[in-house]
Amino acid sequence: MGVTTSSNSAQTYEPIATSTLGSAQATVTFNSIPSTYTDLVLITGDIINDTNLANAYLQFNSDTSGTYSATFMEGSGSSGSGSRNSGQDRLKVLRSYGGDRTMNITNILNYSNNSFYKTILARYGSGGSSSSTGAAIGMWSSTSTISSITIGIEGGYNFSTGATFTLYGIKGA
Repeated sequence: MGVTTSSNSAQTYEPIATSTLGSAQATVTFNSIPSTYTDLVLITGDIINDTNLANAYLQFNSDTSGTYSATFMEGSGSSGSGSRNSGQDRLKVLRSYGGDRTMNITNILNYSNNSFYKTILARYGSGGSSSSTGAAIGMWSSTSTISSITIGIEGGYNFSTGATFTLYGIKGA
């Protein structure tokens, strides 16, 4: 099951791992990520938390050393906002809108290239009462190959039962 995009150089998405939560939990971790792809794509669906807007985050290789930074833009159709953070112990590029279904699509570029810091592009959105969409760009200031990704949610909230997390590898065709 590959998804091919049309461009000068086609790319193929290959599923690496999927997790569907059987009960509410605060984190999901993908371990032993193979280094055979050029990039990774993480897609999360229905990550409803209890009641409030919350930042969801990524941590790579269990690193909490303050080497993450991100810039956000978000809008609801009637208003917009932006923010920036740096020196963080996790990469806050995802959202969970309390009580509403939320979709996050995160591209992790050059994850296995040991010559570059890791760049992350994220898009997220929600319908329902919050009906917002946003984008973020983030960086993990490390040249280490990403071999594990932990996805978590802040504020003492949990991802809901049935939330899905799928990690894809991208290979140049």
